[in-house]
Amino acid sequence: MTETVRLEPLTAAAFAPFGDVLDTSGAPDKMINAGLCGRYHDRATLDFSDGRAGISLFDAEVRSLPLTLDMMERHPEGSQAFLPMSHTAFAVIVAPDEGGKPGQPRAFLTAPGQGVNFHRGTWHGVLTPLHAPGLFAVVDRIGEGANLEEYWFDTPFTIST
Repeated sequence: MTETVRLEPLTAAAFAPFGDVLDTSGAPDKMINAGLCGRYHDRATLDFSDGRAGISLFDAEVRSLPLTLDMMERHPEGSQAFLPMSHTAFAVIVAPDEGGKPGQPRAFLTAPGQGVNFHRGTWHGVLTPLHAPGLFAVVDRIGEGANLEEYWFDTPFTIST
């Protein structure tokens, strides 16, 4: 029997153990371009053991709820940021590490315009857009060697509203 994990709103406080919420909350850190553009400065802590930061584009299939969570992944050599290239919400699934495998998953629903940056080594679900298009900019480690671990659950979870 699968356990159901309910989506909760993505907030900086709730997501802090897993990474950074990337959004334009609060006042801009400074105004630039002759006062026509607010800069929300340095919103994510990028962390890489080696290599360099790279920006890739991901075009993910749209998912519908409820969805089955049967696998989680993590990147031990670097943080990873998901930045939607459309103004739509997406699901973010994370779990604490428990002895080298994911613990109890948590599922968050972003607000339109929010992105996330996973801390290095954070267990997370795959990119999960809920609306088309599923186009994202992903900032992560580019370098030699493996930077992906996957864990497949014996009993999957159901993610729902």
